[in-house]
Amino acid sequence: MSHYELDATGLLCPMPVIRTQDRVQELNAGDHLKVVCTDPGAVNDVPAWTRINGHKVIDIQHQDNLIIIEIEVKP
Repeated sequence: MSHYELDATGLLCPMPVIRTQDRVQELNAGDHLKVVCTDPGAVNDVPAWTRINGHKVIDIQHQDNLIIIEIEVKP
């Protein structure tokens, strides 16, 4: 398992989800991807995308004006 980070700050819907999707396609099963974004809609959009595609949300954090969503790529 490897850990990766995606900077989606400053991007508005639907770009955080699209960038997440593109990055996940490059990863292996079990890898973790930390998505850092500023779009409040990502709190709902990224977890919805993970459920639809079989991935798992590990954690969602709010730090200052950042939203940090950690997902695990499906096996």
